[in-house]
Amino acid sequence: MTIKEVEEQTGLPRSNIRFYEKEKLVEPLRNDKNGYREYSEKDIETIKKIAYLRTLEISIEDIRCIISEEVSLIEILEKQTSAIQSQIEGLHKAKTLCERMLASGNVSFDELQVEKYVTDLETYWNDNKKVFKLDSVSFLYIWGGLITWAVIASLCFLAGILSYAKLPAEIPVQWANGTTVSFVDKKFIFAYPTACILIRIVIRPVIYVQLLINYPCGELITEYLSNYLCFIALSVELFSIMFIHGLVKSVVVVLFADTAVLIGILIAGIMKTGAFRRPVLKK
Repeated sequence: MTIKEVEEQTGLPRSNIRFYEKEKLVEPLRNDKNGYREYSEKDIETIKKIAYLRTLEISIEDIRCIISEEVSLIEILEKQTSAIQSQIEGLHKAKTLCERMLASGNVSFDELQVEKYVTDLETYWNDNKKVFKLDSVSFLYIWGGLITWAVIASLCFLAGILSYAKLPAEIPVQWANGTTVSFVDKKFIFAYPTACILIRIVIRPVIYVQLLINYPCGELITEYLSNYLCFIALSVELFSIMFIHGLVKSVVVVLFADTAVLIGILIAGIMKTGAFRRPVLKK
């Protein structure tokens, strides 16, 4: 059975089917003669099951565990039911408070008295810890924002323009042990800001699709990684300029410092949100 027939039988787009294959959730056999994938009826059923579980917001990782029999479907459904119920209760409480505020009249921010709607503040704050955790890592959202990307891209262009006249006809693009091993025309200095644009327009959507399906913070991480790649481009550009003037000798140090600091901030922030903590399954 061809991929086109799979699309027709499942009603799913090819991109989803290929993604499930990439994640090794379904592994169709290949025709030895032409190398094309050949899907079986069992593959069709597996794809439909995966897609159905995804509509229940069960993660790819949990589905993988179910298929590999590391955990049963019942256990995952119990966990998911509990998670959804918690979300429902939280939304219901928020809705009730909004309705009470609306019913009280034309309330303004200056006139708002929190104690009128919340009797036990300490308990209420504890019940909403997740919101405060997100607030505590707001710097991640700032780093991942469009403004940050625009600033980095602008700095790339500015560095290229200001340094261009003083650059030699050829500039280094590869180094080994402090020695240049490859040169290109100095116009290449503008390849770095161009890379920032390509990262935002071309690479970012690809990262987004991959992460959004797998992780609760997929959108945040996408923005963060996209800007991080742009920041690397800026760092390498500045290193090239400083290397030419004899101010630095090793790009490895620059890249290592970028990675250590920025990835460290991301991990710390995501851990604070608790987004990647998997609930303990009830036995």
